[in-house]
Amino acid sequence: MSIDLSQFEAGKKYIGTYDTDLKDLQNRMSKLQALHILHGARTLIIFEGWDAAGKGGAIKRMTSSLDPRYYQVFSIIAPTAEEKDKHFLWRFWNKLPGKKEISIWDRSHYGRVLVERVEEFCTEAEWRRGYDEINEFEARQGEIGTKIIKIFLHVTADTQDKVLTERLDDPAKRWKVTTEDFRNREKRADYLVALKDMFKRTHTHWAPWTVIDRNNQKAARIAVLTHVIAELEKSVPQEFPDANPDIVTLAQKAIGYSAKG
Repeated sequence: MSIDLSQFEAGKKYIGTYDTDLKDLQNRMSKLQALHILHGARTLIIFEGWDAAGKGGAIKRMTSSLDPRYYQVFSIIAPTAEEKDKHFLWRFWNKLPGKKEISIWDRSHYGRVLVERVEEFCTEAEWRRGYDEINEFEARQGEIGTKIIKIFLHVTADTQDKVLTERLDDPAKRWKVTTEDFRNREKRADYLVALKDMFKRTHTHWAPWTVIDRNNQKAARIAVLTHVIAELEKSVPQEFPDANPDIVTLAQKAIGYSAKG
């Protein structure tokens, strides 16, 4: 399926009370994580997007109310010498979620068909083969019950330049700007071609892509949480199981516990 990124460039302002609505969504995420743990679910959330598209900010808001024992954020950087010596998917296996866990990837294995393709860090044969390898990799996760949520944060070139400027002007955020931001910026047209192919080849029914317009920061953050919550509500049973009878017995003896209702 083809995805047209030009349809995600309106940058409409968020209509609502942002702080209140964000807090409500974060509370819902906390409840969903409890259900996720109790039912032994496993979820992989993948974030891709342009440089300065706000992946880190969206992840920060999404995880602010979560129990850190049961989720982990992986920032995917350039592969090490050892990782380059192995199949490109090798370094992602130990970042997959186990039961009860949520794994969040800030960038991902899609680097093979994006940055590695555009920057010629791999051969054409390798990145062309990568589509099928990625689809098979994700399909195998689905077979063991892993829910995969794939999000692409889209910004226009003008928005990207504005964010880079704001970061450079802020002493606390300058560290976020790297030479790679400008290297990639110069090849935006090449990345658009690679993205079109990526969406066409990897937008599968078992792991579909969701593109979010990030040209308005607040609206995008609300959209990210809303989408993740909706997907988790579909994949995780929404009923809380009964209390463990052994624990209840211990509580009755130790603290005189009496179940309400």
